[in-house]
Amino acid sequence: MASPSIVVDHLITTTFVASLFAFLLLYLLRRRSRENWNRSKKIRSNIDETLTVKSGNGVDIIIVGAGVAGAALAHTLGKEGRRVHVIERDLTEPDRIVGELLQPGGYLKLIELGLEDCVKDIDAQRVLGYALFKDGKHTKLSYPLDQFDSDVAGRSFHNGRFVQRMREKASSLPNVRMEQGTVTSLVEENGIIKGVQYKTKDGQELKSFAPLTIVCDGCFSNLRRSLCKPKVEVPSNFVGLVLENCELPFPNHGHVVLGDPSPILFYPISSSEVRCLVDVPGSKLPSVASGEMAHHLKTTVAPQVPPQIRDAFISAVEKGNIRTMPNRSMPADPIHTPGALLLGDAFNMRHPLTGGGMTVALSDIVILRDLLNPLVDLTNKESLSKYIESFYTLRKPVASTINTLAGALYKVFLASPDDARSEMRRACFDYLSLGGVCSSGPVALLSGLNPRPMSLVLHFFAVAIFGVGRLLVPLPSVKRLWLGARLISSASGIIFPIIKAEGVRQMFFPRTIPAIYRAPPTPSSSPQ
Repeated sequence: MASPSIVVDHLITTTFVASLFAFLLLYLLRRRSRENWNRSKKIRSNIDETLTVKSGNGVDIIIVGAGVAGAALAHTLGKEGRRVHVIERDLTEPDRIVGELLQPGGYLKLIELGLEDCVKDIDAQRVLGYALFKDGKHTKLSYPLDQFDSDVAGRSFHNGRFVQRMREKASSLPNVRMEQGTVTSLVEENGIIKGVQYKTKDGQELKSFAPLTIVCDGCFSNLRRSLCKPKVEVPSNFVGLVLENCELPFPNHGHVVLGDPSPILFYPISSSEVRCLVDVPGSKLPSVASGEMAHHLKTTVAPQVPPQIRDAFISAVEKGNIRTMPNRSMPADPIHTPGALLLGDAFNMRHPLTGGGMTVALSDIVILRDLLNPLVDLTNKESLSKYIESFYTLRKPVASTINTLAGALYKVFLASPDDARSEMRRACFDYLSLGGVCSSGPVALLSGLNPRPMSLVLHFFAVAIFGVGRLLVPLPSVKRLWLGARLISSASGIIFPIIKAEGVRQMFFPRTIPAIYRAPPTPSSSPQ
């Protein structure tokens, strides 16, 4: 029989060995657990890093520029739940002499985007139509607004006030970040735009990444060359003045004087100010600094201004605040680039005579919003590229109608020593003066309420035929027949090159282009 001391020693030894074994087992288990946790943490870190690269640090869309197009787009996409990073060169209130007249068609798009309150509290003026002046005669052209709510009309305002209101509205959304900076280049990798490189207000060089970059940096864009084939023309310049405390002959109307050599525009921009834009054809302008411009305005332009506002015009010239702006036109000719697209004046410009630029931009934003809406995952470049291609096709009928009308009307309104061109100008004024469908049809096109390409062509050649008909009454002659033939030829020479530049198929036969039939992806087929 073992002694008690041996039993105790055996128990102690057994307990010690079991404790040691348990300690070693616990140590090994904890070590393995720590390794697994570290491995899991590393995997999660890699996943987070991958997601960060895909989303561009939490950004879905980068917008370059916060003018009318950029600010409206930022609010629209932000409201759709997209995370938007807007980079604008200068966030102070712009001071421009164009972009001050929004046509009724553009106002309807503003309502559709939920931005109609941006024309409130900025002393914006309702615009109900145009008054046209030529050789001492005048005619009033009203917008065809009978079928719309009483609030629907054109709006004219200070461009800067309107832009600031839209910037404020966009910035109020928590998922929209608006930053002041200058984008210097697009970041490209394997032919895909990944984001932008920009310089902050403080001079720091940074990069921002997102699945989609939308360039809306205006008519002087330095980024458009990699995204389109720019063919910029400058047919004329606007000389801008502000007339103070004067009443226009027709309140709440834009006024167009068919002057010599080119049109003169007047429209209210506040309750006490009227904007005057004098078109000067060509690229060379009289010098403002030397006083040559003031002399030109007083001696050549002032006698053509309606008598009711002539004194206010001369007074504005004498105050000396004369500003100029080149009138640019550029048909849309995109280069399909994965990860990026152009919008606004960076992409497409037309002569500002008809005030159609903002209407085109807002219409484009509505189309783009509806196209992007079903796309849950913007990182799928193939899917995104297909819908960008659809955008370029779907926008054509509206944009091309407004662009073509602006270019054609400007050429018709120019004074010319050519008899056929002069006859076309007179025919246009008299055709619009007939009233009925002869005025409501063209004005519906001008206002963006009925932007149909075929309607534009029909009215344009109706003016030409009207002009020829007048030449043949009461008795035709060889000389008059020849002039009529030249008038038709002149009309064709005005409109057909513009249509060709816009794209005949895209403008008149968009349904023959496969991209227009591309259906939105169903939720089950959308990339996750």
